Amino acid sequence: MSDIERRVQERPGPVRHVLGTLWTGLTKIRLALSNILFLLIIFLIIWAFQDTTPEPLPDTAALLLNPVGTVVDQKTFVEPLEVLLSDRAPQEREVLLGDLIDAILLAKDDPKISALVMELDQLFGIGTSKTSEVATAIEEFRASGKPVIAWNDSLSQSQYLLASEADELIIHPMGSVLLEGFANYQWYFADALEKFSVNVHVFKAGQFKSIAEPFQRNSMSEGEKAISRRWLDGAWAHYTSRVEARRELEAGAVNHYVNSFADLVEGNGGDLAATALTSGLVDRVMQHSEANEYIAGIVGASDEEGFYEAVEFERYLARKRPPLAALGSKPQVATIVGRGTIASGEQPAGTIGSATLGPLIEDAAADPSIAAIVLRLDSGGGGTFASEVIRQKVLEARRAGKPVVVSMGSIATSGAYWIAAAADQILATPTTLTGSIGVFAAFPTFEKVLDKAGINTDGVGTTEVAGAFRPDRPIQPQVSRTVQASVDHFHRLFVDVVSQGRELPEDDVRGLANGGVFLGGDARELGLVDALGDGRDAVKAAAKLAGLEEGDYTSVLFEEAPGPREMFLRQLAGNAHQALGGLPMQDWQRTLKSWSVPLRVGMSVLENLDDPRGVYAHCLVCLAP
Repeated sequence: MSDIERRVQERPGPVRHVLGTLWTGLTKIRLALSNILFLLIIFLIIWAFQDTTPEPLPDTAALLLNPVGTVVDQKTFVEPLEVLLSDRAPQEREVLLGDLIDAILLAKDDPKISALVMELDQLFGIGTSKTSEVATAIEEFRASGKPVIAWNDSLSQSQYLLASEADELIIHPMGSVLLEGFANYQWYFADALEKFSVNVHVFKAGQFKSIAEPFQRNSMSEGEKAISRRWLDGAWAHYTSRVEARRELEAGAVNHYVNSFADLVEGNGGDLAATALTSGLVDRVMQHSEANEYIAGIVGASDEEGFYEAVEFERYLARKRPPLAALGSKPQVATIVGRGTIASGEQPAGTIGSATLGPLIEDAAADPSIAAIVLRLDSGGGGTFASEVIRQKVLEARRAGKPVVVSMGSIATSGAYWIAAAADQILATPTTLTGSIGVFAAFPTFEKVLDKAGINTDGVGTTEVAGAFRPDRPIQPQVSRTVQASVDHFHRLFVDVVSQGRELPEDDVRGLANGGVFLGGDARELGLVDALGDGRDAVKAAAKLAGLEEGDYTSVLFEEAPGPREMFLRQLAGNAHQALGGLPMQDWQRTLKSWSVPLRVGMSVLENLDDPRGVYAHCLVCLAP
């Protein structure tokens, strides 16, 4: 064979040639993208750790309270890189209650801060309990002689309660104040479950343990309506009286505004802003330019673009909050936050894990610099096993000589109250929801669905209960009796925990242990909490129990220290997100994500129902007003 013939045979065919060229091109593109990504990471690392001098604060400015999202006691853990690569909708963001309060209190004595301005249009949730805690800080700010202004386009019910704390309240001519009152409406699935041939087996202890009702009824029972009506009326009475006192309105003015809203709007020619103004709910109706000029005159300064001079609370706090090293060697009162569903094992922030919150309490008890502990609980409960593990850590801390005071947030029911009962003292706000002393177990079976589809389950087992928990088989009487006996046992244990912890007669506790919930004021009258107060009041109470006078101690937030990897990613995500502004999100994506928030919140609760015995002290339908 000649050389020419050999080269012709070795030459690739057209298909092989095209595929080879394509593969070579893809390889070059892959290498180029890898190099670009590598350079981007290098840029982000340099950006994250570059030594930048922060922009100085203006000599005269307002503190701008403009929270975006929902106010919480503890932020839900989100991977730092997810923060970097996403553009979270405002409804999904979270703001720390402590940050709002700290910023206000730091600003009240700052000579550079001349006023407090609240812009609350992006505040999507705070509740009356947390609002009252912010309001207390605003009162202290006002006592320093500085004015408080609220400027918003429109105000929802939740936003308005906080805005009403202002000396002057301004809305836009196209704006409104929309109030409706509080309600507790639920979905009920009895008919739907019957149509789909699904059996949900619920075992409960507590007459009004409302977890059972949605699966067993098509409507709310009269007993549950009475319980809900009591705390809803109490919370609404607190709301209306607070607004009427701050706005200097006659008693009943808010209810008249809500119940006669259509008549009032028609009387003002359909003008919602004018309706709020003539009803005394706002002080001024102004266009943006007018309001800006008016507030600039109160603040006493404008920026280069002509807007009133202001420092956002998060930026202000970052500059003014003293570092831990500046706290000195004084004894410390440590606040430990527990927020979310109570579950077993290690859990991220936003969920209370027995292997995360428990060791935190243990570490605080062993720390010689910590004189007392405040356990801040904002939870509807969860697994009884995890609740008991954490409760034991509270008892161990007390035995170690460290007083423990529980500060209840918006809600501290069921498993959260199980934990709280072990503390030296319990403080709640007037509108905290607490109680719900009851337990339940529930699981579905689908044998009817399979029967309709012509599918049968059959086989053998070594015992009478082998395979009894299969969802494709009917529940056996022995299993049903066992689960109910276990639920009754945990209910008796719950009663005993409360009776011993609160030093109440067992019969009295048993009378309260019907699953009903109470507002903080009612709970105090019943002996379930010791006093009404916020987180700062709890710190003072804990210090007093430790024998410390005011000024002799410092208050610190005690939390798990992030590892080097997480610290790096936080820094990287924080600075890079500022530089890049996050990836764009389409409007339809924002809408879908906002609609899915309630569903995802509910699913997150169900995902954490992991009690090893399947028994829970949880109030799934308690809605903090």
